[in-house]
Amino acid sequence: MKSRSVIFKLWKFTVVAVSFFFLLQNLHGRTNNVDVPALIPMPQQIFRNNQSFKIDGNKTRIIQRIVSSLPNVPINQDEAYILKINADSLVLQAKTQKGLFRGQQTISQLTFTKVGKQFVAGCTITDWPAFQIRGFMQDVGRNFMSVALLKEQIDVMAAYKFNVFHLHLTDNPGWRLESKKYPELHVASSMSRRPGMYYSQEDFLELVNYCNDRFITLVPEFDIPGHCEAFRRAFAIDSMSDQRVKPILLDLIDELCNLVPKEKMPYLHLGTDEVWSKHERPADGLLEAVVERVKSHNREVIVWSPGQHIENDTTSITQLWSSAGKPKDGHRYIDSRLNYLNHLDPLAGVVQLYFDRICGAAHGDSMRLGGILCCWNDNNVNDEYDIIRQNPVYPGMLTYSETSWKGQSVDFGENYLAKLPYPENPLYKEFQNFEERLTEHRDRYFQDKPFPYVKQSEIVWKMIGPFESRGDLNQSFPVESSIRENYIIDGKKFSWTGSNYGGTIHIRHFFGFPSLFSEKQGTVYATTNIWSPKDQKVGCWIGFQDWSRSGGRRGGPFPQQGQWHTTNPKVWVNGEMINPPVWKNPGLAEKTEEIPFSDENYFSRKPTKINLKKGWNTVLLKVPQGGTSWKWMFTFVPVRIENNQVKEIEGLRFSVNK
Repeated sequence: MKSRSVIFKLWKFTVVAVSFFFLLQNLHGRTNNVDVPALIPMPQQIFRNNQSFKIDGNKTRIIQRIVSSLPNVPINQDEAYILKINADSLVLQAKTQKGLFRGQQTISQLTFTKVGKQFVAGCTITDWPAFQIRGFMQDVGRNFMSVALLKEQIDVMAAYKFNVFHLHLTDNPGWRLESKKYPELHVASSMSRRPGMYYSQEDFLELVNYCNDRFITLVPEFDIPGHCEAFRRAFAIDSMSDQRVKPILLDLIDELCNLVPKEKMPYLHLGTDEVWSKHERPADGLLEAVVERVKSHNREVIVWSPGQHIENDTTSITQLWSSAGKPKDGHRYIDSRLNYLNHLDPLAGVVQLYFDRICGAAHGDSMRLGGILCCWNDNNVNDEYDIIRQNPVYPGMLTYSETSWKGQSVDFGENYLAKLPYPENPLYKEFQNFEERLTEHRDRYFQDKPFPYVKQSEIVWKMIGPFESRGDLNQSFPVESSIRENYIIDGKKFSWTGSNYGGTIHIRHFFGFPSLFSEKQGTVYATTNIWSPKDQKVGCWIGFQDWSRSGGRRGGPFPQQGQWHTTNPKVWVNGEMINPPVWKNPGLAEKTEEIPFSDENYFSRKPTKINLKKGWNTVLLKVPQGGTSWKWMFTFVPVRIENNQVKEIEGLRFSVNK
């Protein structure tokens, strides 16, 4: 078997580690004293040998080898690798440099420090990705992001084995890519947000190369013919059916494809979604012409589904973006249906992403290419980094890394997209294992970045209801006076149900996934008991609506002062009512997407303080639903803040029975 080997001495290994091996460690600059480091994504096959490889000067024996084939790797061999680490040597084998790079990220995660010395945990790994495409998308058309912030996200992607960065470059607020031929596209007057902020062609090339160096493919998107207000403003065009549109778009495609070679930019995304208005409808033949122009440059075309029909299109890749998005006969497809970070709170969102079966399959094939995780922060922001603070970007990326690389072997349908399995189900233990790894990575690698996730799988609730409120969301029920096993109200018997697990509970899921109740409104009560080892005042994430970061304050208006939510929920700890925060923007209407978010969501505001006594503490939540509210849910999780990072409070236990 033909092979090439490279043996690194310690100094050489260290140089490589800084740029490649230790991408993860560079996210925060050090490793912790961990003997058995957690891995994300978990390899397909791993055997730990209870040894460790010491990185020790000239005695270090590290071998990287390109080989012609990899035994026992069934699919996607170009990104696969085999890693063998024992006390004497570290050997990494792959068919390609890309495969070596993926293995190097695993080595980085396996590296730890003990007594001032560096070690790599011993194991044998055979690993490959379940899907060809494992991507992440940012919308910079609506909210411009600096090159530096995009690079931060690309570094995280690389460390967690993503291979596609989908950049949504154009939308109604702005066309963000420079055109030398049509500079009017990026003048300030064409943009409704961050006027004059765009990527020069040099910036774009820098991003393409930055991705390419990390074996990530950048996929640019020109979203046409909808989402084109900035385009129409730039040229004073009233409608996308105007005959001037076609030659401009063809020129823009030529300009972009001539800027970056096919080898570095093999795909171009053309949008085609959400054409709602007459002025967005394209002229006959427009979409066919732009598709053919992209293909003339030997690039693959990607379009959204649902989206506009394109005559005679038999080769485009379809990206599914909603439950209405269906794979088209004969077309390869990418799944983005259940993974919009802008709609997800961190706790329930991680559960949903973990149990989402990408493409409805355990692994990809010639048609099921994989998935792209999306961050559509449609709403305006005060600061570009608010997109990272106000969406579960990094917890979501790590979770999606796990499922897109490892795959979900079990077909459980939608059963766990809105609720955790019960503890007797093996899937519950699998999720707990992932949660342990996720929080370890939070503590090791994201010390200076927002990572709004804490362990939640052992938080348990029982619930009762829904009680018929007859439109009166202030109506009280006997549960508030005393917690009993059952109640008879209007001749109907109500009993507590549970146990239900999680820090965020969807009583009825806003996307209709199987959840706890089928009723659409009423009043539900939830209770749990918290055991505290001492009297203490602690922070607590409390919320009754995860306000999506798109569509204004969807399901609004926002509550007035003195309300947790417009549905008038309440919280008691040991009988003491917990007051809501003093809101920075009370009473805002739903359609307020230009007013940036501040403290709307539990994970992006200061935790509420609650008093816990030594021993058992009773928590009771009242959760009505009605009116315009979109999400019927609640969050209650004690947390602490350490160096601006959220952590668990040690020593607390949860039970539905004292």
